Amino acid sequence: MDFNLHTNFESLAPLADAWNNLLARAVTDVPFLHFEYLRNWWHTRGGGEWPQADLRVVTTHAGRELIGVAPLFQTTNRDGLPALMLLGSIEISDYLDLIVRPEDIQRVTSGLFDFLDSSETACWRALDFYNLPEASATLAALESESAARGWTFTREVYQPAPFIPLPADFDAYLASIDKKQRHEIRRKMRRATERDNPARFQIVEHPAALDAEMEAFFNLMTQDPAKETFLTEAMRAQMLATARTAMSQGWLWLAFLEVDGQKAAGMFNFDYGNRLWGYNSGVNRDFIELSPGWVLLGHVLQWACEHGRLEFDFMRGSEEYKYRFGAQDRMVMRAKIIR
Repeated sequence: MDFNLHTNFESLAPLADAWNNLLARAVTDVPFLHFEYLRNWWHTRGGGEWPQADLRVVTTHAGRELIGVAPLFQTTNRDGLPALMLLGSIEISDYLDLIVRPEDIQRVTSGLFDFLDSSETACWRALDFYNLPEASATLAALESESAARGWTFTREVYQPAPFIPLPADFDAYLASIDKKQRHEIRRKMRRATERDNPARFQIVEHPAALDAEMEAFFNLMTQDPAKETFLTEAMRAQMLATARTAMSQGWLWLAFLEVDGQKAAGMFNFDYGNRLWGYNSGVNRDFIELSPGWVLLGHVLQWACEHGRLEFDFMRGSEEYKYRFGAQDRMVMRAKIIR
């Protein structure tokens, strides 16, 4: 195996197709590990999350075949240590991992650790990996390879990432959740559609309209004080770039609920790997009496059921409304290695 260090995305650009093809067979195949997403993330340093950072992507080849990507950057972590972290960390990329096939994970991790311990990449104290799915084979590989070198390995639950398994029928989904919540969802959806001017569910499909629709979505987000603070200029640029990339790759799923010709709620999702991923949302408080967020989510889940999606992934966060819609928990982990 040959390991190569990349300190800029220009040197990685010729590998973009091989990177994405490997991702499709990797232990964790998620939108946040696509080459284009991480290139955008690096351009804004996660919407300003990491102003001081150096790119340290390590690629692994067996002959001419790309068999591993460690998408890393070096920074000072939250513990104050010089650390190598996964590109995408921490706040806006809900699932991260090394990019490697399950059958190669042990040997690639072993070689990667030897490479990272070499003089060329030795200016770090910690490997600090956030947002690893709890089912990822990477966790066991990191632990065993750390033990072999006498490095300290710890893992902890970082956050829950609730999801809803979906049947092929919306009524069957509703029948699977709490009776009171089922009644509330039906009542709110019915009330929105039985108005003199019924609410309208709209999915954005045309690339030419995307920038304007994203600006409308940002306007909805900023009606929440916490999201207004979150939505800095750098974060707007990051989210817009993500939307453009997802649209060009065919996995953007941006939807709105319109009431009286105005956008009452919006959801920014990914349609990827036969499931919908709920990335962010916004609500127009002028229509709060209609519960537009609930109504829109009801339409989103109905669409997902009717179009054969296997689940709706709320991604990180334990907000109560997720469980009212029948979500189940799975966890994302933090794995930390100190050498």
